[in-house]
Amino acid sequence: MTQTTFMEKYPIYTLEVSKNESLFSTVDEIIDNLKNQIAADPVAAYIADFDHYAHTDRLGGEINPAIKAAKMVVFCFGQKLPNPQMMAARPRSIGVADMGDNFVFSFLEAPMSAINVAMEQWIKQSLRLS
Repeated sequence: MTQTTFMEKYPIYTLEVSKNESLFSTVDEIIDNLKNQIAADPVAAYIADFDHYAHTDRLGGEINPAIKAAKMVVFCFGQKLPNPQMMAARPRSIGVADMGDNFVFSFLEAPMSAINVAMEQWIKQSLRLS
């Protein structure tokens, strides 16, 4: 995964893989796999799916023509609530975009490195590891 700063302020992780490197052929299959990973985690809680493509299309918004599908799975790892400000860093989400020949996975960096590692491992569960 590549760690970058998006729009000069958002620390994100991104992974772009060819579809032939994935165990799945659609965004929906990948989202279902991620939901299974979330369900198997003793701390994570599934919240919702969000079809970003359909939402933006419904609004008549701008969509890069290379994007064929774009969905997110929303979940939370919240084990502590030490103050109300902690809610600004939650919940978490992983985005999956179908770019025709490849998939792009992305997520915003979490405050705890262990959470980033877990999300990266979930994504790698969708790939053909050699």
